Amino acid sequence: MNRASRWWALPLLSVGLFIGCAEGGDEWKVRPDPAIVDFPVANAEVVTQELVDPPFLPPHEQVASGPPRVVNIRFEIVEREVEIAPGVFVWQMAFNNHVPGPVPVVFQWDWVNLTMLNGTTDTIRFGTTDNQLAHNVDFHASTGALGGGGLTIIAPGEEVGLRWRAVKAGFFVYHCAPGGEMVPYHVTTGGNGAILVLPREGLRDGYGDPIRYDKAFYFGEQDYYVPMNADGTSRRYGNFALQMGDMLEVMRGLVPTHIAFNGTYGALTADIRLEAEVGETVLMLHSQANNPSFPHLIGGHGDWVWPYGKFANRPDEGLESWDVVAGGTAAAVYTFEQEGVYAYLNHNLIKAFLYDAKAFIHVTGGWDDELMTNTFTARPIGGDVP
Repeated sequence: MNRASRWWALPLLSVGLFIGCAEGGDEWKVRPDPAIVDFPVANAEVVTQELVDPPFLPPHEQVASGPPRVVNIRFEIVEREVEIAPGVFVWQMAFNNHVPGPVPVVFQWDWVNLTMLNGTTDTIRFGTTDNQLAHNVDFHASTGALGGGGLTIIAPGEEVGLRWRAVKAGFFVYHCAPGGEMVPYHVTTGGNGAILVLPREGLRDGYGDPIRYDKAFYFGEQDYYVPMNADGTSRRYGNFALQMGDMLEVMRGLVPTHIAFNGTYGALTADIRLEAEVGETVLMLHSQANNPSFPHLIGGHGDWVWPYGKFANRPDEGLESWDVVAGGTAAAVYTFEQEGVYAYLNHNLIKAFLYDAKAFIHVTGGWDDELMTNTFTARPIGGDVP
């Protein structure tokens, strides 16, 4: 087990929660302890979480070991030009200089304390930028003020603070939403990500038993609407604002020109190598801020799946494919049993193979012939039938 696995593989700790018996004998639901729900923010420990680039998540506990906390996070918005596919350039709106944005990890009933900057080169930590437009953030996990969008609008060179409480457990989209046609423009150029709000007791399977994962991978699916030239290259623009008019015209056709996991073609099939071992359990997290998606793991399954990514709902078992609604998420766990290369993809196979809505997970650790083996290898027709 690697260092991150040891960090995450924590025992089930008592956090003031108990199983509540619902009508009809359903004992799966967990009732929150009023002491947790009513815990005052003034008494909460303040911690700072250093965010990392997807598809990875910051180190985190899987079961809350104490009362609710205030978790400080920092978003820096960067407008940048990126080659998303050979010869195809897009000015992106990127949280922390990455598409999709990073995944903060908190527990239900924690407070998220955000500092967000609309970047200029002398104020950000990520490269250089000369932002042209106003930005904000809408957290689908939050309550009120357009998900925080109404309280976070900032012009270039400005910063804003927002604190909100994570009252729902699940995996939730966040995205930029400055209003009107600017909303789809910012979202479809990359201005989105997701936040993981874990139940305080940790994840549980359909029987109510604890689930612990050794690794977690985030698959942020992005649809682009790029003004293209006749030769298959893209038109190029001087900045994020100049690109907008032509891109909005393409968007009105409702047909994406490019679709990618992790922002660019090849990001999770060539650029970044996702690895696991036989016997390891992987949490697979998927978001799509603008279109539906249909995740599938070729050669594996969703052992336990939360199709809407919401952990207060009993998970489904043994799914081959599952749903991500537009502006939504899904979460699934799978314990790998065979070595090999697994393709995790959108099972709208046009989007997976004619575009690039796919990732590879490289699994080592041995082969079990009892699960699968050749009874005979390829040969001319007419051989003995076993």
